[in-house]
Order: sequence, then structure tokens, then C-alpha cells
Amino acid sequence: MRKSMIKRVIKRRTSITALSLVITLLTPWTVMAESSNTNSSDLTYQKTKQTVIEKAKSLTETYGITSVQYALMDQGEIVVSGQTGKNDLQGQVPLTSDTIYGIGSTSKMFLTASVMKLVDEGKVNLDLPVTSYIPEFKMKDERYKQITPRMLLNHSAGLLGTSSHNASLYGDNDTFAHDTFLEQLTAQNLKAEPGAYSVYTNDGFTLAEILVERVSGMSFTAFIHKHFTEPLNMEHTKTPQDVVNPADMAGIYSPLYEGQLPQENYNIIASGGIYSTAQDLVKFSQIFTGEVKGILSSKSVQAMEQKEYKKGMWPEDSDASISYGLGWDSVDLYPFSEYGIKAVTKGGDTVSYHSSLVVLPEHNLAAAVTSSGGSSALDQTIASELLLSALEAKDIIQERKPAKTFGVPVKADMPEELLKYAGNYGGNKPVKKVEVNPSGQLLISSASNSTSDQYIYTSDGTFVNKEGTQKLKFVEESNGQIYLWSRSYMSIRGLGQLAFSEYTAQKLESNELSSEIQAAWNQREGNTYYLLNEKYTSMAYLHASTIIPMQFDKQVPGYVGSSKIIGANRAVNQVQIPGLAGRDTTDIQFLSQNGIEYITAAGPVYASEGIVQSLYSGKQSRVTIQLDGYARWFSVPAAVSGKVMTVKMPATGSFAVYDQRGACIHHTVISGKNEVVLPENGRIVFAGEPDSVFEVSLNK
Repeated sequence: MRKSMIKRVIKRRTSITALSLVITLLTPWTVMAESSNTNSSDLTYQKTKQTVIEKAKSLTETYGITSVQYALMDQGEIVVSGQTGKNDLQGQVPLTSDTIYGIGSTSKMFLTASVMKLVDEGKVNLDLPVTSYIPEFKMKDERYKQITPRMLLNHSAGLLGTSSHNASLYGDNDTFAHDTFLEQLTAQNLKAEPGAYSVYTNDGFTLAEILVERVSGMSFTAFIHKHFTEPLNMEHTKTPQDVVNPADMAGIYSPLYEGQLPQENYNIIASGGIYSTAQDLVKFSQIFTGEVKGILSSKSVQAMEQKEYKKGMWPEDSDASISYGLGWDSVDLYPFSEYGIKAVTKGGDTVSYHSSLVVLPEHNLAAAVTSSGGSSALDQTIASELLLSALEAKDIIQERKPAKTFGVPVKADMPEELLKYAGNYGGNKPVKKVEVNPSGQLLISSASNSTSDQYIYTSDGTFVNKEGTQKLKFVEESNGQIYLWSRSYMSIRGLGQLAFSEYTAQKLESNELSSEIQAAWNQREGNTYYLLNEKYTSMAYLHASTIIPMQFDKQVPGYVGSSKIIGANRAVNQVQIPGLAGRDTTDIQFLSQNGIEYITAAGPVYASEGIVQSLYSGKQSRVTIQLDGYARWFSVPAAVSGKVMTVKMPATGSFAVYDQRGACIHHTVISGKNEVVLPENGRIVFAGEPDSVFEVSLNK
């Protein structure tokens, strides 16, 4: 599988889209595997155990995953359990079934179950306005009053996406992101009419987390422990608000840093901040298989499995990994749909951790996979293998169906009317240039890719790639917009096949700017902006774009990415795409103060190059964080490049150093070291609480 394909898989469901995820093929590490056999039936699952050990080993040796943990439950009994990979670099801390992983967005199922628990108790009505439960919930867009709890859980509320400012921290369980969330929403518009369509949205679950707390009078952490983890004996399921021993967590790593990273805390808990194990997750699945009674009513469980995505605009049905229920990513998961078997699934991704939970409610089977490194989609292939193997062992399916393709495309005559669909198409990825030739060839390219993907027009009215793994067509939807519909099969060597049916992009309307507005944006071309307001423990300093150059795609005039320019200082989201391609959109606002230009977008604040000062070249200097709490940025002058900078640190502060490419080469929160050799043409950022003082010394 090519690296580009791996990147696509990894990015499909990430809980932290403000961070730029980096994937690399790491050096293969020693493999360890353990299995438990607690099956009281005649089945031993020996073949299943051997197969999953081999496939899990493939994840660590071929796909660069650090470690993976898995469990299979049959009729309320854990019948397969194991773990593979490396924990610490020294090999001194073994992986066990009790090793804890972040589960990312699989946390949303705990939130959904919590809301449904309150529904069972008659305290919440899914179809009353959210304002009935959170009176202080307000937004700039008056349509917020129409949002209901159901819309939060089926992703159709119309919220912009993910307000993750100061949410992802190393070794820090600060609740700032949760506590200021309602305030952040007051400045936001909706991107769609509530209920119009389902598009993946983390913010809906953060808002629902607050709803649970308001209605129950308990913290979300206390609520899930009382109603789920304690009754189900899930001893290793925690949140950042619990006491968690970092030594109990699976080791996490990054190609940007040589050693093990500190504990990762995602502090918008219901969106993606829960920690758990594969065994605990399959214990949780008993709510949905009916093995455990009295936690949720069967009515609520069945309500969660309904095809909520069909209540709004959605592509035509076909094999897919995304088809939303309440909380669930899919309520009709491929390849189980090929066998007429109902499968529901939820996956999750943070920067470092990933997970997948797949449940077959009609067969009382469930599989869970957690990992350090990789992606939830790769984890899902292991969970699916566990379940398919179990179905074979139980003679529910006799043989595996072959991987699917559309076959080698056979060219057909293309109607001339399809030429009108050529143009620029946008979503949450780089804008695509779509060309349609009279000969029946469709070409897709982007400014970041000099080559084009090519498709051939076929007799069923779609364009198919030469491998026969993807077909495209244009769809004019009821909202008047034109979409690029994609249906594809992605075979991952040695692991299985994923299927997708989705609108991947929306045609961008022409947006001609006045000369004054165009001139204002032209002046920003090539400018560099620096992140100011992330906490000093933020994961953003290592992983995110803390330094961003302003570059515009000349092929897409009138737009910044897919955001439409509507003034000299403002660009707004225009795309309305269900599923994943329309997630995490934002409005962009520029403002100037004292000669510095600032950018605000969904929480983060950036400032132009004028905010950067030259580091003092003498032996001693001092940097103080001002009352606004903004980080202080400095350039590395030629006179001090190559020198060792030593910093006497405040108790509440950190610094990071970047090379001339903008890559982080040192962050004190990660390394624990307060000295670094300064790079040529580098940048330094000091971050901390107001009045924090850094005493800087320079030595040869």
C-alpha cells in the first residue's frame, strides 16, 4: 500500500483536525503477542487467534504502528485477546491486556449512551431544542434555536466542526476548552440549516457533553463511571479527569521526536478524550448486544442503530464505511452488509492513539482494537477480521466473499452535457481542479500535485479509474449544488478492504472580487503568520502548523482554500457536504492593530511577521509573557546561530524552537531539557501564563 494511500486512510476520522498529522513508516520492532482463551463453548477460536496475531504483526512491521491491542467477545465472553508491538524504547515495559490507550472519537459512544440513559429516565427528549436544557447556549446564527439533541448525535446540527483550541495538551488536564466552549460558540455561525444533512462534527458531542452535565448535575466523567464503567467492570476506562498513571498508558511516539512522548490529554472528553482497553471496549459493547440488561433500554439501543443519515441530504446508498446512526459512524458496515449481517461501528483518532469498535448486535459478537500509531481505519480491518473469522467458526458464513472492484473500465461515448461540470471543487482538503474532455476523460488535479488522477467514462454514466477501484459521477442535489460523488474500494494489503460512498467535493461558484478587495488579499501573499494563544503544554507546538505561510491557489480566484472571500478581511465557509468531506470548516477573519495583522479562525489567533523580534545577541536577556497571555516569538539572528541557548524556566511556561523550514526541533514540555543549539534562520516561541519570566543565556 502506497504511503499516499496510508495517509488518506489515517486522515478519515481524526478528532483533532487543528493539528497536522504526520505519518511515516517506522523501524519495525520486536513483536509480542498474548492470547487468553476463556471460551466456555466448544469453540476454541485457535484459527482466529493465529490469524489475528499475524495481521496485528503486519500492522507493526509493515504499516508503522507502534503497538496494537485487540479483543473479541462472543455471547458476553472474551474469547480472544492479545497485543502486539513495542511499548517503551528500551523494551522494559511489556504490553498487557491492561495497557491503556486513548480511544479518540470512540468516546462518542459513551456520550451517546449517556444521553440515551437520560432519555430512558425521562429527563431528555431528543427532539426538543437544546436550549431547553442549556439556556445559556447561544450562537451568532439565530438558527441555533432549532438544534435538538438528536441533531447533535447524528451530526446534523450544522455546527462548523471542531473547537479544539487548547484542548490537546501534554500531561495537562486543564478544562479550559470545555469551560469556554459555550463562549466560543457565541461568535460562530452555522454552516447549514439544522437537520439539513449529517456531516461529521466534534462540536456537537462537546455540546451534548455539557447537556449531560446540566441535566444530571454530575461531571461527564462521574456520569460514565456511575452508569457504565462500574456496572460493566471496566476497570481500565478513564478520562483525563481521573487519576491515571502515565506508566499504565501505551507508549506514544512521533517521527518528529526521537524519544517517547508525554501523556496525551484530549480535554474535550466526550468528543475524543476517553482512555480504555480493547477488553473494556468489548465489555461496553454488551449494552448494544443485549447481553447486559438494565443499563440502557432496548428501545434506546435500537434508536441508536437507525439510519439517521437518511433524514437529510445524502449520496445514494452503496457499500460504505460511513452511514450515521446516533453516535455510530456506520449502522450498515461493509463487508458485513455483503453477508446480510447488521454491523455497527465507531472509530476514533487522536494525534497518537486510534481505536475501532465493531458490534454485530444480532449475533452477540463484538470486536475492539486500540493502537498507538496508525489509524482507526487500519484498526477496523483487524476488528473486522476477528468478527469474520468468528462468523466462520460458528458456521454463520461458509466462505469469504472476494474483494470487490468495478473491473477494468470499458470506454463509452460521453454525453456532451457533462462538459459543463468542469471547474473547481472544494471541501476540507485542497481544492480540486476537475477537467472533463469531450473524449470522455475526467482529470482531477490540485495545486499541491502536479500530476492528475485520470478516469474514463463508462456506459453506466460514471467515470472509472484504470484500476477499477473508484468511480465518480456528478450529482445535482436538491439544494442546487453540484457534487462530485465517489464510490470506491480500498484494498489494504494483508488486512482487508474498506468501502466508501461519499460526496468528496462541491463545485465552487465563481467569485469575482473588486479591485480593492483583491488588492487587500494580494498583499498577504507570501506573508507568514505565527500562533499566539495555545497553552504552553499544547501538543500544537510539536504537531501543528504554528508557523503558516499565506499562499493562494491562483487557479481558484476569490477563495482561500474552500472559504469564499466576501470582503477585504473576511472569508467564510461555503461548502455543504454530508459525511466527512465537509467536516471542520471555518470562517476566517483578519484585523489590524498597531501595525500587526491578526487572523482568527475557530479559536486560534495568529499574528503577522511584525510580531517576531530578533533574539538579543548578548549573553543574558529576559522574556516576559504579557498580560494578554500571547506567546512571544523571536528570530535567530546570524550572530547567535549555532550557539547553545540555556533558559531558566518559569513554573508555568515552555519554549519551542523551529528550523528555517518551520519544523519543530525542540520543545521543552516533551524533552524536559532547557537548552538547545540554535538553528540558522530559526524561530523561537516562549509560551506561558501572564507574567511568566524566561531568563535566557547564550553560550558558544
